[in-house]
Amino acid sequence: MKNASHYRMTAGVVLLFLSVALACGQAQPVAPKTQMADAVYKDIRLLKGLTVDQFLDTMGFFSASTNMNCIDCHGLPAAGDQKHYADDTKLKTKARMMIVMMQAINRQNFGGKSVVTCYTCHRGGEDPKSTPSLAVQYSEPLYDPDEIEITTPADEAPSPDQLFDKYMQALGGAQRVASVTSIVAKGDYVGFDTETEKRTVDVYLKAPGVRATVVHYRAGDGVTVYDGSAAWISQPGKPIPFIELTGGQLEGAKIDATAFFPAGLRKLRSTWKIGMTTIADREVWAAVGTGPEPPIKLFFDKGTGLLVRLARYIQLPIGRIPTHIDFDDYREVAGTGVKMPFKWVATWVDGESTTTLSDVQANVPIDAAKFARPAAAKP
Repeated sequence: MKNASHYRMTAGVVLLFLSVALACGQAQPVAPKTQMADAVYKDIRLLKGLTVDQFLDTMGFFSASTNMNCIDCHGLPAAGDQKHYADDTKLKTKARMMIVMMQAINRQNFGGKSVVTCYTCHRGGEDPKSTPSLAVQYSEPLYDPDEIEITTPADEAPSPDQLFDKYMQALGGAQRVASVTSIVAKGDYVGFDTETEKRTVDVYLKAPGVRATVVHYRAGDGVTVYDGSAAWISQPGKPIPFIELTGGQLEGAKIDATAFFPAGLRKLRSTWKIGMTTIADREVWAAVGTGPEPPIKLFFDKGTGLLVRLARYIQLPIGRIPTHIDFDDYREVAGTGVKMPFKWVATWVDGESTTTLSDVQANVPIDAAKFARPAAAKP
């Protein structure tokens, strides 16, 4: 099995920002909306009916489940020429067999629900293990706070009203928080898409939840936008320079934007249950929000009341993909009396990125063009 750094460096570089063609073939020009993977990639045999972003997420799910990168499965020639992603390889043939097997298990035993997934057996390894590991059995279990499920709220837990009210007070109070209607920030960004090199980043935020992030890569600007109803990623020079986000990715973009105008966080889900857990030995209240969509999990420092982690999920036909964002270095934004995180680390199956702000201005005008689609991508 490859170590974690190998997996994150290789899989993350190719998959990050959903902008690299991970699939079976060369990208073809497509309309900016409803980009179907079948129309963009060649030789898709089983994973039909997925949008481009869903298809790339599915590739990320396979990578996370097996600890393998794109070239492991698609073959070395694909590293130098995208058309070779369509080549048949032994591992691709095996993967198709595994998908058919997994679908049959779920259909015959779980009513077609995605209960058994690639991760169920592989657990981050290239090959499923059939022999129990005594080292695993008798070692300290790996604890993942993101996996918390709350059936009955703890007796000492605050109510949702109390928890969210304390958060608003920790930020500076509801009235002051509501007075911040826009934020323009500059800082540094580092991720696997930058090959761990720091690059400058601009962040534009407008209430109640509009967000644009511009990472200044060596090859050009990478732009991620949620405009209040739609979301997309634009990265010139990539096999797919414009990707419309749909379904769970669109919902995720909305959640991430709302986190910076926190009065709207509670409204994202209809029901909240509160429990207690720990993140890196730090006691936190976990608020699990449920509704028609997959759950949202918000983790608040038990002492300060500040939000330290947001966890969200995307449901795909082959399983559920997690993403979490850790917030840190809360500081008061000049002239507002309101605190916001000056650092956040986003971690998901395709990699990890860190954004650190150095200059933040509130309530300044933002040109509407910052949230506009590229001209070539407009309908």
